Amino acid sequence: MSESARYIKIVEWSEEDQCFVGQCPGLIGPCCHGDDETLVYAELCQIVEEWIETLKQEGRPLPPPTAGQNVVQKMS
Repeated sequence: MSESARYIKIVEWSEEDQCFVGQCPGLIGPCCHGDDETLVYAELCQIVEEWIETLKQEGRPLPPPTAGQNVVQKMS
């Protein structure tokens, strides 16, 4: 499992922007957008991988993982 799999990635439609917006709560806010939900998700995954690598190169700690924290249940 990659380190990026430890973080929830969200792609949602933005009425305000009229496009899909991707973010990774706890790691990086809204950081990519586009008309194709699948492409935005792929771009988001790449950005998260790069962000994690940058933090590691700078010797900065990674934020606590957000995956596996029953986030969906907490949202209900």
